[in-house]
Amino acid sequence: MSHPLLVIPARMASIRLPGKPLAMIGDAPMIVQVWRRAMEAKLGPVIVACAEPEIAAAIRSAGGEAMMTKPDHPSGSDRIFEAVSIFDPEGRHDVIVNVQGDLPLIDPKAIQASLLPLAEPSVDIATLAAPIHDAAERQSPNVVKIAAGFAPGAQIARALYFSREAVPHGAGSHYHHIGLYAYRREALARFVKLAPSVLEKRESLEQLRALDAGMRIDVALVDSVPFGVDTPDDLARARDLMAARFQTKS
Repeated sequence: MSHPLLVIPARMASIRLPGKPLAMIGDAPMIVQVWRRAMEAKLGPVIVACAEPEIAAAIRSAGGEAMMTKPDHPSGSDRIFEAVSIFDPEGRHDVIVNVQGDLPLIDPKAIQASLLPLAEPSVDIATLAAPIHDAAERQSPNVVKIAAGFAPGAQIARALYFSREAVPHGAGSHYHHIGLYAYRREALARFVKLAPSVLEKRESLEQLRALDAGMRIDVALVDSVPFGVDTPDDLARARDLMAARFQTKS
């Protein structure tokens, strides 16, 4: 039986939206909204791995737990690994779920779904995907696609490749990769020690480093892609969506 630990990496140095974690969405900063969604998944403890004290203060004032990490980590995975090492040096948590800090509207059920592929013992890393229905999205290099052969009716498949191109070629479904990962703890420890790979550099996709090293990544299919915040326009849209959600609940 797994004992997951959910970790949300966050830092202020966003190029397109400076100070993004503390941007207000509804009644709370974005990082607090993400923390709430992770708590609502009810999978295990949730910590925020942050580079700045302002983020830690926001999470702690909301009743959450934050771990200060070095500001110069090359990736969110490295930041998560440091936070996990501080929070759980005894290794009680054998699964680490990386919830991206710019998904304030993510469905907690999607976070839960990330654990499903780990039921297969040979899977090192689990992640999520959703079907692509829009042709423009299929062709956009900003949308990461995942090549995975889902059998009819299946919700889990092995990830064979990730690309900014529309893969695989030919008629059939394409899938939008969602950057939420559930690592076996030993897989995360191995991953952060690997050097960037040739394909990772070519595609600018960190997950290809794991595939290049022979690690197995399986993917769980969910209905839709959670709305992510990268730009001021995204932030405005997220505020509208959050306001609509509150109106629906009331």
